[in-house]
Amino acid sequence: MTRIRLGMVGGGNDAFIGAVHRIASRIDDRYELVAGALSSTPEKARASGEALGLPRIYDDFKQMAIREARLKSGIEAVAIVTPNHVHYPAAREFLKRGIHVICDKPLTSTLADAKKLVKAAEASDALFVLTHNYTGYPMVRQAKEMLASGDIGNIRVVQVEYPQDWLTEHQDFKQAEWRTDPERSGAGGATGDIGTHAFNLACFVTGLELESLAADIQAHVPGRPVDDNAHVMLRFQGGARGMLWCSQVAPGNENALRLRVYGDKGGLEWAQEDPNYLWHTPFGEPKRLITRNGAGAGDAAARMSRVPPGHPEGYLEGFANIYSEAAEAIIAKRNGTPLPDGVTYPTIRDGLKGVQFVDACVRSSARDAAWVTFR
Repeated sequence: MTRIRLGMVGGGNDAFIGAVHRIASRIDDRYELVAGALSSTPEKARASGEALGLPRIYDDFKQMAIREARLKSGIEAVAIVTPNHVHYPAAREFLKRGIHVICDKPLTSTLADAKKLVKAAEASDALFVLTHNYTGYPMVRQAKEMLASGDIGNIRVVQVEYPQDWLTEHQDFKQAEWRTDPERSGAGGATGDIGTHAFNLACFVTGLELESLAADIQAHVPGRPVDDNAHVMLRFQGGARGMLWCSQVAPGNENALRLRVYGDKGGLEWAQEDPNYLWHTPFGEPKRLITRNGAGAGDAAARMSRVPPGHPEGYLEGFANIYSEAAEAIIAKRNGTPLPDGVTYPTIRDGLKGVQFVDACVRSSARDAAWVTFR
């Protein structure tokens, strides 16, 4: 199997998410990391690149994009794993040179940048993949398949929540520092960091389009300039209603992403901390447990699974599934062939919706939780 030559922007020695992306790209052996501009300072970028044994190390992403585009065996794709405010300028440099982009979420730190990046991506011949990794979980794909098949009927209610507790107090280490700085994170704190994951998951699984929302957002930690908690009511096109709660000040919650969807024929429930199980309740019947690769699981889940039922798969494998789907799309693009059946991944348009979600939450909350149109 020919591996895709991959570069990375951000993700140096002390960056959590960079290591996650590197592991994810290697799990299915679809990529070879050959170049990087891994830090905002040349010294750190060099040190991080040398520690990883990269063949080509760059001081900054623009230098990297220019050089790699000129090389006969330059990178085919780049993973962007920086703080949010760097996503737009970095992605733009690679897109305009025809290099595929795999970018961490949220898409950008501002709605204006998100709209400009959409134009840049649509003007480019390169693909844009957004790593909403939870869409890569097998039982999330199972839920999506069951909803599309009408297993719970017409969707009435969507409940999604993503509580954490790691920012309950002021924290001054790197991961907390930039996420609570609006110059780097954008206007949304919890809404941007984890609320976009919850919103994307709800829309991905249900296929629903948001019409309007009403948001009550807060910064509970004194002096924090971005939100750390949000309650958001959702109105979807077609009449379904929903509620989203995201919080980073909820003691006792580590990474408690959870989705519940109810229709006129039944309901589905999935929790990220117990990711290999999906609960299905047909109306008037007992709950049924569907396990990853177990009885009742369908083709969509099987495509995302690697090992037999009972062996846990989770966060890293979900990330790896997005990378593998991206690899399938890149190879199809390279060969001029159709995308293989079942291959799907979050796109630039999904990223735009995430930034629009944050913008709408901020606008609504500023108007005392008034209903605002999603745009």
